[in-house]
Amino acid sequence: MDVDPRQYDQIKINDQDTHKIISSYLIYGCYKDTLESLVASSGLKITATQLEDMEKRKRILQFALKGSALDAIQLTEEMSPDLLENNKDLHFDLLSLHFVELICSRKCTEAIEFGKAKLTPFGKVPKYVEKLEDFMGLLAYEEPEKSPMFHLLSLEYRQQVVDNLNRAILGVYML
Repeated sequence: MDVDPRQYDQIKINDQDTHKIISSYLIYGCYKDTLESLVASSGLKITATQLEDMEKRKRILQFALKGSALDAIQLTEEMSPDLLENNKDLHFDLLSLHFVELICSRKCTEAIEFGKAKLTPFGKVPKYVEKLEDFMGLLAYEEPEKSPMFHLLSLEYRQQVVDNLNRAILGVYML
């Protein structure tokens, strides 16, 4: 069933609604300067606290994306102390990013120690067992990027974790 685009010709879109949609996108993407320009030109109300939180979130996301997962975890815990404790999947994913960082840096002994200390407790939960096996399997390869689990080293995987982190933080702060 095709929709006739002419039926949308009669729909009126409120400028304020348009501005809210655009501002939501800008907030999600941490586009602070563009958001400030939109606020200045549209009369939208954004608080200084919201802008500060956006900057904090941006730093957290940049750390996670650029390979400093432990820094991202630390800043996340400072910004929202219960977030990772209440979202074990996200906490696991961030810890696993650090594990992967260690493997990519060829710090396998450190990766094993980190895995024992931080990832082993997740092995008690069935849904994490297969993921843990995949991550630990990376250690078996001299060139992990050529392993069957190479996707765990990819920018796409890291971006997926960062997007989940972004949504979780926004869910707490409901900007």
